[in-house]
Amino acid sequence: METPLFRTPLYPLIEELNPRIVAFSGWEMAMQYSSIAKEHEAVRLAVGMFDISHMGKFVLRGENLVDQLQPLVPSDLSRLQPGQAQYTVLLNPQGGILDDIIFYYQGIDRTINQQRGTLIVNAATCTQDKAWILSQLQGSGVELEDLTQSMILLAIQGPESEPKLQPLVADPLHSLKAFEHLETKILGQPGFIARTGYTGEDGFEIMVNPETGLELWQKLLDIGVVPCGLGARDTLRLEAAMALYGQDIDATITPYEAGLRWIVHLESKTEFIGRPILEQQQATGVSRRLVGLEMQGRHIARHGYPVQNQGEIIGEVTSGTLSQTLGKAIALAYVPIEFAKIGQPLDVEIRGKSYPAVVVKRPFIVRLVFAMMVANDETNP
Repeated sequence: METPLFRTPLYPLIEELNPRIVAFSGWEMAMQYSSIAKEHEAVRLAVGMFDISHMGKFVLRGENLVDQLQPLVPSDLSRLQPGQAQYTVLLNPQGGILDDIIFYYQGIDRTINQQRGTLIVNAATCTQDKAWILSQLQGSGVELEDLTQSMILLAIQGPESEPKLQPLVADPLHSLKAFEHLETKILGQPGFIARTGYTGEDGFEIMVNPETGLELWQKLLDIGVVPCGLGARDTLRLEAAMALYGQDIDATITPYEAGLRWIVHLESKTEFIGRPILEQQQATGVSRRLVGLEMQGRHIARHGYPVQNQGEIIGEVTSGTLSQTLGKAIALAYVPIEFAKIGQPLDVEIRGKSYPAVVVKRPFIVRLVFAMMVANDETNP
């Protein structure tokens, strides 16, 4: 007997738009409303919105929350000031990535005199992330409140996101920098808003209660914000070379192999799970690396396609698409480190035939500070 799929609180309004609905990580989600191409273009040139309420949403509270959470991630969380966030990863003892997450540090909650923060995790790994975090924090005094199914999470992305959203938000948004957040009134109700996203564009992610979220979705729709589905979300994030968990990164891949060197803060001296492996990789280097590929034609390299060098299979494509912004087929792939240099010619096997590709700098487009961090990481293969 199949397990029933969850529906986000926004599903009734989304269903009215007659999108193409698919099963995704245990949820019924919109793949596209009009076309992936139109939704992609809306985000790059104007503004689009995504229902991402399926993602895991955990509120953590504890007297020493940051110190207790620190051993789970390779990033130095002590650097965070209230209102700042850190993109990072949960690691296993082998240095493999259990999930990529964002930790929003909200400072001390004066009503309970404890530190508070919000973790956003992937839908596909939400259950195991929660179990892993709770097992690691057992006896720490940290409490985890799971808001995954009780709150709406919206992403409003694109160069026009701020002017479209500002009239609906009490506090000025222009003061929020990338990876900053605040608690404010949205449509007169309490809400959480962060200048983060998964598209490579400027934009915001908003968490509110279902009633407010339904009203917000409709108001944004009424003022011309384009509803976007998982299809455009995938093509947008790939242009920005943002990893998709389960394809580009997983529990067998370390941050150094994934090109996420910039989130590993070994200089902080703090202990964390998997640190010995990452110290070793920093000292000796890695044997493989996630690279960007640009196809020398319009043939699209898809997930799982073999990557070749002079007829020999040396790696595998993890993600690929035809970039609307660039007008070129692009992909991410793992290859041995000796083939990871920018400009390296390679081939991708597509339905039994080999097509030329070249290793290029990631991300494929640069819009935000986050993408610039990824680009800087390319200089340290």
